[in-house]
Amino acid sequence: MSAKKRKLRTWSEFGDIRRRPTEYEIGAHAANYTVRRDRMAPLEQNPSSPGNLWFLAYRDNSPLQLDDWEVYRDPDQLTYRAYVAKQAAQETKVAGLMDSYSNIGHDQSLSPGWVGILRTFYTPIRYPAHALQMLQAYVAHMSPTAYITNAASLSMADQLRRVTVVSIRTRELQLGYPDAGFATGERDVWEGHDGWQPTRELLERALIAYDWGEALTAANLVIAPTLDDVLNRQLGDVARANGDDLTWLLCQNLHEDSARRARWSSAVASLAVEGRAENKPAFESWIAKWAPRADAAALALGGILAGAPNGDVDAETVAAEAAEARQQVLAVAGLGEPALQSTG
Repeated sequence: MSAKKRKLRTWSEFGDIRRRPTEYEIGAHAANYTVRRDRMAPLEQNPSSPGNLWFLAYRDNSPLQLDDWEVYRDPDQLTYRAYVAKQAAQETKVAGLMDSYSNIGHDQSLSPGWVGILRTFYTPIRYPAHALQMLQAYVAHMSPTAYITNAASLSMADQLRRVTVVSIRTRELQLGYPDAGFATGERDVWEGHDGWQPTRELLERALIAYDWGEALTAANLVIAPTLDDVLNRQLGDVARANGDDLTWLLCQNLHEDSARRARWSSAVASLAVEGRAENKPAFESWIAKWAPRADAAALALGGILAGAPNGDVDAETVAAEAAEARQQVLAVAGLGEPALQSTG
């Protein structure tokens, strides 16, 4: 008699792993419909339809390739349920901070010079944050595995949270300083202030980086680490030096989202570099393209921050520290400054 064939378990899609998949894996594994087996095209349309041609050009034919993207795992292995619980706790902290500082009349203690910095540097942040939100949405849409789609989607939600926090804070400042232009003048600052124009150009160009690998590199490995160091860490430090502990604490809270995005994005790049030799030069070419633009944006933003009454800030130092923060993210990904320099 032939041996009885072992009945496959419900998680046989994972291979012979001899364990029960985690909740994180069950919610993501092989869940990207556009890369299903034996597909004629990503979408159930004519293969020559615009949507299918888009996936073909900018994902399936991207320089960034790997035999099996399903082996990727987010270092935090964050599910939607865990994310909602985590961010609900963070929002409780943010609400508590705002209420506490409002009750003690915090905003009335700020110097006129610092209020001006908040007006030109802090409250316009919702515009670049929204652009980064759209970039995360594009990476999520175009990625070749739901493991990356899910991580990028949660980072998209992080950016929405940032827009919301800055918007609420903007309204508070408007109530405290009704004639200072808070909540009514940020668009003019974003579109017209010299210090913001390199950032605006950088993000608008990134929004038309259609190749999914380039979009991931530009947004998550270059632009976001650079700008977040300026608009989160360095802004927070200068805020604290100017007696604005509320802005400092809010920046610290939002930095946790940035750090999580850096972890999963570096893990994607590290997996790709280790899994296929051709991926490293592709990353390096994209980094060489976007890093100088990110540095120019940081330098211009540093010029605004240098106008703070206290903090002993100069634009060149702001840009240098932002570049170092980016290089740390790249180093974790198996990339870095020597490789960047070698591309010319």
